Amino acid sequence: MNKKGIVGLVAAVVIVGGIGGFVVANRKTNTNSQGVKDQVMNLSATAPLDTIDISKSSGYGQTGNVFESFFRLGKNGKATPGLAKSSSVSKDGKTWTFKLRDAKWSNGDPITAKDFVYSWRRTINPKTKSEYAYLFDGIKNASAVNSGKKSPNSIGISAKDKQTVVVQLDKPIAYFKVLMAYPLFGPQNEKVIKQYGKKYATKSKYMVYSGPFKITNWTGTGNKWSFVKNNQYWDKKVVKLNRINYTVVQNPSTGIDLYQQNKLDLTPLSTEQVRNYKNNNEYRQYPYSYNTFLKYNFADSNAAKRKILNNRNIRLAISLAINRDQLTKKVLGDGSSTPTGLVPSNVAKDPKSGQDFSKQQVVKDTVDYNSKLAKKYWQKGLQELGIKKVSLGLLASNDDPEASTVTQYLKAQLQKTLSGFTLELRSIPGNAANSLTQKGDFDISLSGWGADFNDPISHLQIPAKGTPYNYGKYDNKEYNQLIEKASNQDANNHEKRWDDLVNASKTLNRDQGITPLYQQVTAYLQKPTIHGVIHNTAGTQWNYKYAYMK
Repeated sequence: MNKKGIVGLVAAVVIVGGIGGFVVANRKTNTNSQGVKDQVMNLSATAPLDTIDISKSSGYGQTGNVFESFFRLGKNGKATPGLAKSSSVSKDGKTWTFKLRDAKWSNGDPITAKDFVYSWRRTINPKTKSEYAYLFDGIKNASAVNSGKKSPNSIGISAKDKQTVVVQLDKPIAYFKVLMAYPLFGPQNEKVIKQYGKKYATKSKYMVYSGPFKITNWTGTGNKWSFVKNNQYWDKKVVKLNRINYTVVQNPSTGIDLYQQNKLDLTPLSTEQVRNYKNNNEYRQYPYSYNTFLKYNFADSNAAKRKILNNRNIRLAISLAINRDQLTKKVLGDGSSTPTGLVPSNVAKDPKSGQDFSKQQVVKDTVDYNSKLAKKYWQKGLQELGIKKVSLGLLASNDDPEASTVTQYLKAQLQKTLSGFTLELRSIPGNAANSLTQKGDFDISLSGWGADFNDPISHLQIPAKGTPYNYGKYDNKEYNQLIEKASNQDANNHEKRWDDLVNASKTLNRDQGITPLYQQVTAYLQKPTIHGVIHNTAGTQWNYKYAYMK
């Protein structure tokens, strides 16, 4: 699920939030021979599906299995063949041409170029209120359409013939190919949408599917549904699973019980359960490109607090006073890892050296734990401000118990290390916390972000001036120039663009415009019968096209 968590903690689609009760470690587990024989996999979800309309979805973690675009996301976040049998791009990087294969919808209708054109126009239309319309930015006229200044028909996509789609960009987009693996950019069947009218996408039967599976038994509100093999899928011969059954499980203890009863083949673990099961041979960890961080409000309505938050030495002191190893290993204890900057690990690798971006963004003494240096910066900041005490509020969602654990730790750690600092915790329901953050009604917020696609810009766009998610109104001239350069002047030069983004992330680290806390890694128990699942840290995380039970 790549829904953006603005405040608090976000879990992947099959992750169950919350802390479960104590369970006996290393209890014997059994495999389900029936599921193996029938090629049936049983999984859990945290909540019912909110929608199956790709134009209106608030997350795409699983939907690449039922909706396919030009490409699909394969191993290591690479774009692999989807509905396009070939693609080409012009020398200037601004015109993409996709040749479609002979593919069909789950109802037998042919998938044509017009289905892509219709889909994009429908999603980008402001009346649709797509949460992900911003991902079309850079495609010709998309921003103007999204803001209501131009007709949806003017977006840069056209059907040259039944099997050829041409996309025009305002500027080269370095990550465009992997972006086109996102279900958001997939086709939609206009005939079916008009046929069902208001019923469209309200139940699984009022929908057609383009991916390896189709959804059944989804009523719009139910706690159970299934993905079943789509026999009209163009590559159905490689799909081994006949069915994936989903059950909403909101408590990790319940998940463990169902797993022991062979009613689940994969179940996420709470912090307490990780401690008990980490030596079990069915224990697995799956990282996700979701970083949790402290977001500062540089435009705080309180003038005194605004001055404090705009002081770089104060922000550096806060960052250096946080022992992230202690936070991840002892406080959370769920396998989460310590970040080196805003961009998580395993999102992107240097096109030249193959080194992970997270290793190149490192700036010493910025996100390390160094209490001595923290105190030095703190005193320097206080002297510059002419004050002896600081009181700031920390806004967080109370929907997730882990958020409470993290904020309590931060309060204790920061107040112990930084003399005269009071951190007031403001814990409220997630929707209310999001609303306050968006209005700029906070001092510091516990926020997070998961990458929509495997490129550093997915995270680095957040603190850039003028972007919709820059609620703290961070504005660093050097940072903005580097992001601008990467997005325009160097957009078609992969090596120069990479250097721009590394330097931007280093600038952000040095300035502590955002203070990273930890990267989400979720622990599971997984039956040894599961094989061939592709998991990615960004985009459509779970790919079951090649999965099988053995």
